[in-house]
Amino acid sequence: MTRPVLALLVLMGLPLAAAEPTFAPSPGWTMQAPAVPPPATLNSVKPQDPAQAPEVKMAFRIAPGPCEPTWASLRQHHPTPPAWFNQAKFGVFIHWGPQAAGRSGDWYARRLYRPGNPAYDRHLARYGHPSTVGYKEVLKDWTAPQWDPAVLTQRFHDAGMRFMMVVGVHHDNFDLWDSTYQPWNSVRVGPKQDMLGGWSREARKLGMRFGITFHHEYSWWWWADAYRADRSGPKAGVPYDGHLSLADGKGTWWDGLDPRLLYNIDLGEYEKVTEIAFGKRGVFQNHHDYGVWYAERWALRILDAIDRYDPDLIYTDGNAAEPFCGDKSGAGLRCDAARRMVAHYYNRTLATRKQADTLALIKFQAGNPAVGMTYETQFPRTILRDQAWIGENPVGDWYYTPDAVYDAVTLVRSLLEYASRGGNYACAVPIDPEGGMDPACVTMLADMGAWMRVNGDGMYGSTAWDLWGEGTVGMPNGALGKRHITTPFTARDLRFTVKDGALHAWLMAWPEDRTVLIRSLAEGGPTITRVDLLGHDGPLAWSWTPDGLRVTLPKDQPCRYAWGLKITTAGGLPTAVKKR
Repeated sequence: MTRPVLALLVLMGLPLAAAEPTFAPSPGWTMQAPAVPPPATLNSVKPQDPAQAPEVKMAFRIAPGPCEPTWASLRQHHPTPPAWFNQAKFGVFIHWGPQAAGRSGDWYARRLYRPGNPAYDRHLARYGHPSTVGYKEVLKDWTAPQWDPAVLTQRFHDAGMRFMMVVGVHHDNFDLWDSTYQPWNSVRVGPKQDMLGGWSREARKLGMRFGITFHHEYSWWWWADAYRADRSGPKAGVPYDGHLSLADGKGTWWDGLDPRLLYNIDLGEYEKVTEIAFGKRGVFQNHHDYGVWYAERWALRILDAIDRYDPDLIYTDGNAAEPFCGDKSGAGLRCDAARRMVAHYYNRTLATRKQADTLALIKFQAGNPAVGMTYETQFPRTILRDQAWIGENPVGDWYYTPDAVYDAVTLVRSLLEYASRGGNYACAVPIDPEGGMDPACVTMLADMGAWMRVNGDGMYGSTAWDLWGEGTVGMPNGALGKRHITTPFTARDLRFTVKDGALHAWLMAWPEDRTVLIRSLAEGGPTITRVDLLGHDGPLAWSWTPDGLRVTLPKDQPCRYAWGLKITTAGGLPTAVKKR
């Protein structure tokens, strides 16, 4: 394929499958997983200490280039994030897929196999018992008939969002594209559509940066409950459908689809494997060969999506330092699959774009400028400057729930909390199982867009100042809901950003007496020459005193939720004199 044709496909957001792949599986690798021993007694095996397990060096072929699969090499050849990343600042996290069908929030696919959990009860009422009607049937029935990526993407863009992060595969192990290495995908099962292709095409039409997130690293232990059974009741002891094999599907709707490629294998013999992500660690020593095969397939699926959609950003989920490290969500195997995958991504970028114009996020890879990281549903206590990072939270939950509370004030405040600390912000906006939105969600996005049209100039491309804020009140952690709307900010609560040499002070509450005192700007340092209120055309009365910069606001508020003062000086940025 010629370079102009390749570039045109990328611009149109079309899959790049027609181009020659820039990667290949290791010699001898096949979709047929290696044999595994019969399951041992539940919780009977202690996982091996990762320190005692040699790190496996993976052998799948990656794109040639300067980046070797080591963090040292990646830091050398990709030392800073691309310029577009900070400029975009505010984005949408499209955390949507078949798990929305449960209307039960996050981790529905796993929790439907847990008696006593609301997700189990809802699944029982809607689909039937998971011994015969399990998650695979959810996949079949999830068709998303209202999904219109053009309409949804326009709403996100109109809300001021300038980058898009789309779940390509979640812990449920179901790929949302025509995946080469996962037949359980949205083109073959369920919607019969290429979801990633649709989102990518529409994002690029509107000039939004496009990213893909991958959450399938730990689905091999995440599915452990699918191999169990009810402990009581009429179905006590009847195994759930995780135990089914390819042969069991003959003559059924899933004939030819191997359940092992969806549910993986039974790892219940390892101590508390279902909870290993929560502070545990270990290598699954009795399943080493399977683990190597699984890690390669994990990487091949990511490389497949990279080659097809040429994303500006990729993201791997987890709560460990990196995928497949033997710790927490990276438990089970120690290998360099993640480093090798990132090296491919950056080498391919240099070959196709002629510059280091993409970014890989490894969720908990802190302090490594070669990659970015994220803060999930929490706000850093300090300003972070040593690497690119994104703050992320959902409205309601990570997957759709009918009781989500919508108010743009939560998005505005989250954006200010993250931007003032040096990060970007991506909000997971709920999309319902059918592919539409609650009317209140549409209103929330429109309200956010109105705020960004007034204040976006102080947000896009902004950086942190010496201080991230003043005051004593901050946004609570967690998914966005009522308590984020009612957070009792006062006129003393401010957040700061810097844009084009000017300091922006953001008021988290409008003062009743219309007077703001910015204590961090006590007299001293570069001379303040001008103070403007974003969205207000007239001059402001202000004075610069030993107590701080005192500003009198106009009678009419130019927007809702939060307000931006642009402070201009002669001879550089203002100096933070008092840290209160």
